[in-house]
Amino acid sequence: MPKISEFYGISIYMYYRDHPPPHFHAIYAGSEIQFEIGVLAAMAGHLPPRALGLVVEWASQHQDELRRNWENAEAGRPLERIRPLN
Repeated sequence: MPKISEFYGISIYMYYRDHPPPHFHAIYAGSEIQFEIGVLAAMAGHLPPRALGLVVEWASQHQDELRRNWENAEAGRPLERIRPLN
């Protein structure tokens, strides 16, 4: 599972050929959440509220890049790193 970004101790990953809907995984302090790209909502899992807020903010800034990476992952192409939250 390639890491596509990391910020404030939160690691963002995307699996190759993962199940729909398009999503990414965020891991922080032993907690993990699956986050749907299209609607910017949690699908499964849990993060502490502050970490979840940071993930939402980051994803809203990089939604197009996340969609492109999802398409690349489905096709087995390399994923691009996405800038961290500043």
